Amino acid sequence: MSKQDDNKAVVGRWFTEFWGKTVNLGVIDEIAAPDMLLKYSLHEPRRGRADIKAFMTDFRAAFPDLNFWGTADLIGEGDFVVGQWEGGGTHTGPAFNDFLVGGLPAATGRKMHFTGTTVLKVVNGVIVEEIGLDDGVTALTQLGLLKKAA
Repeated sequence: MSKQDDNKAVVGRWFTEFWGKTVNLGVIDEIAAPDMLLKYSLHEPRRGRADIKAFMTDFRAAFPDLNFWGTADLIGEGDFVVGQWEGGGTHTGPAFNDFLVGGLPAATGRKMHFTGTTVLKVVNGVIVEEIGLDDGVTALTQLGLLKKAA
């Protein structure tokens, strides 16, 4: 296999085990660099395995049905892998205050469903950064944290 194929396999596993329907937090220790950067527009950037585990633990507690999946083949070039995705979840858990624009009280029942594109950097078989561009406006509007223009 080529380096790009190896990197796409790492990212495919990450998308399935970290972002997929059932989370495996152990995947963080296995394929995330100790100081990995996780950055999306909806949340403060996260750095390091412990911070990323805490983020996902809280996110999944608030949105127990959280699930994201790829919508196109992964593209790999050098150390970088690009993926398109969609997903979301229903806020049925505890209060969630991790969004940059505000928080949700417990169990609002609000649903979010949105899309995005992510660029991941893989070096020596581990993910060193994941930087995504998501449709956060759609998610935040669905959750009632942003209001639609009149």
